[in-house]
Amino acid sequence: MANMSLKKVQMPEQDPNVRNKNFKEVALGYEENMAVEEAERCIQCKNQPCVSGCPVHVQIPDFIKQIANRNFEGAYQKIKETNNLPAICGRVCPQESQCESVCTRGKKGEPVAIGRLERFAADWHMRNKEDKVEALKKNGRKVAVIGSGPAGLSCAGDLAKMGYDTTIFEAFHTPGGVLMYGIPEFRLPKEIVQKEIDSLKKLGVKIETNMVIGKILTIDDLFEMGYEAVFIGTGAGLPKFMGIPGENLNGVYSANEFLTRINLMKAYDFPNNPTPVKVGKKVAVVGGGNVAMDAARSAKRMGADEVYIVYRRSEEEMPARLEEIHHAKEEGIIFKLLTNPVRVIGDESGNVKGIECVNMVLGEPDQSGRRRPIEEKGSEHVIEVDTVIIAIGQSPNPLITSTTEGLEKQKWGGIIVNEDTLETSRKGVFAGGDAVTGAATVILAMGAGKKAAASIHKFLSEK
Repeated sequence: MANMSLKKVQMPEQDPNVRNKNFKEVALGYEENMAVEEAERCIQCKNQPCVSGCPVHVQIPDFIKQIANRNFEGAYQKIKETNNLPAICGRVCPQESQCESVCTRGKKGEPVAIGRLERFAADWHMRNKEDKVEALKKNGRKVAVIGSGPAGLSCAGDLAKMGYDTTIFEAFHTPGGVLMYGIPEFRLPKEIVQKEIDSLKKLGVKIETNMVIGKILTIDDLFEMGYEAVFIGTGAGLPKFMGIPGENLNGVYSANEFLTRINLMKAYDFPNNPTPVKVGKKVAVVGGGNVAMDAARSAKRMGADEVYIVYRRSEEEMPARLEEIHHAKEEGIIFKLLTNPVRVIGDESGNVKGIECVNMVLGEPDQSGRRRPIEEKGSEHVIEVDTVIIAIGQSPNPLITSTTEGLEKQKWGGIIVNEDTLETSRKGVFAGGDAVTGAATVILAMGAGKKAAASIHKFLSEK
């Protein structure tokens, strides 16, 4: 019997005043009866708009029906047919702008909580089942994947299922890419990421860590080693700065460095883990995206008394997920909107002591479709802080493009690809995810990885 409630089943969460002092997961997940109740809200549309709204085309009504029938393992296996990382996607995908945005139930009330149900199915499987992988028939052909973030993991998983001897080359000492170094533990537990990676290893995917392609080996070296195709999924790990005076002062971080120290190198567990990160008592995070929210919420958990989000537009224009903005506010993050930094101020020892800002007003929409912020003359003011974190975006690292002859790139650094096949200007070299598009979402990177795997299979089949 359908559940025609206009509201989603609420998911339990840690109390905001408790969770803003720990790195445990904020959202606690559905219990079985909650998941069944929410699954019964799905009316099993014949046209299935949610499937077309999913970048990896998960058969959403089918897996939700399995949950409604209490076949939780069946739900998980249905998701896994097209999604190699369901526990991750259930936590960090922006479902509200993808599958849930076109859910029929959302026309009159809230859409079905597709992301929460995906997470439930994946977590239930991890708690109750062991992955049993049947021996996959190998085809004797080798493919190299550069980068072990969502694009690389998705591509490697699909290639392994097709029989390819697939090796991932990862620059860091731990695989997972942005899933490990960028997204905080309280949003995406590293244990979950590791379990998803372990399941790919069971498919036969090999992972070589501490391998900086472009430095230790080049793409040409990989071909000489017998790899017949290469996928570049190196993400966008090069931080952007504002170019304002004072950005070289002590206490100014890129969000990339700040989050990597906390997440991958476990600075939150100092001195048990030996990588420290200095967090002052008053912190300004510049930016309005998910990375800015992650940095601000992490700074609060690291002991900062006051944490500001400094953003030059209004909340309506913020690119961060609504859920992340909501959680940040609950946890005591202070929003300084329509505010733009123009200078970081230091003391006589070269340490940050404040950030000078100006007020902004919104004009006509710019190329992004958002209203352009315009400085309000005479509105200069100083916010007293001792730490500044710049979270205004990242671009692809130029190492691979600068060491690979004939690999064409955009002026801003993104690798140029054929949009239909994701093949680059170098024959047999494919690329996808943030290395091509610039910083985007986990699920879009995964979708690119899947698309590239299919193109690589077609390329090698015809070779």
